[in-house]
Amino acid sequence: MGWSAPSWRRLGVPTGSQWTIWVAESKNPPSLLKMSIDGAFEIVMTGPDDNPFLFSNDIVFGPDGSLWMTDSGVLETVWRPYRNGEGERPEIDGKVWKIDLAARKATVVDSDIAFANGIAYGPDGYLYANETLTGDIFRYDATKENPECEFFANAFPEVDLDDPRRGVDGMAFDDRGRLYVTVIGNGDVAVFEPDGSLVRRISLIDKLPTNVAFGQPGEKWIYVTGQERGQIEAYDVDADGMVLYG
Repeated sequence: MGWSAPSWRRLGVPTGSQWTIWVAESKNPPSLLKMSIDGAFEIVMTGPDDNPFLFSNDIVFGPDGSLWMTDSGVLETVWRPYRNGEGERPEIDGKVWKIDLAARKATVVDSDIAFANGIAYGPDGYLYANETLTGDIFRYDATKENPECEFFANAFPEVDLDDPRRGVDGMAFDDRGRLYVTVIGNGDVAVFEPDGSLVRRISLIDKLPTNVAFGQPGEKWIYVTGQERGQIEAYDVDADGMVLYG
């Protein structure tokens, strides 16, 4: 069975209960979408009236059913020319949002991030989000009402803010608490221990990886999407993925 729904740039796409698919739509308009398996969709929200979403990017569920989303902080039409090497870096105010789906209320948890991108919920109860242009990965104690931003790790050996084709993107945890991070430009997946130490880099064919996900339990494979070649790569690893909330 095939299906489709109008969407210019679908990014984070986790599955909730009752086969509901939640979509971070970055462009048409920047929003959070709710889709059913038959293709019917609904724009759940576009952000507060006085602080609308600019570039909805990635989403993840927490154990309490709350949904967390990164907003990269710049319109896609402004970001894309810079990403393609045309012009200077635009002003960016990336954010991490906590979304109460029952109340349809979005609250800013963090802001002033240089292109907020990948997001993942860890087995330690912390929320993790990354900053594309610096390669920094942050974490937040999601059990607190106003969690502080804590530095966790950096996925770059060196930082170059003037390189528009370099960055970090999608992330995922394995069942041993290690964080897998796609690194654009380096063309690899960086693997971090729970203490933030880098333990491995998995080299890829595609130099512009965009997301990483684990296969079925017992499979011990990761699947990585790539923008450069438009393909999916698969690699065997020594762990399964962390069980996701939804």
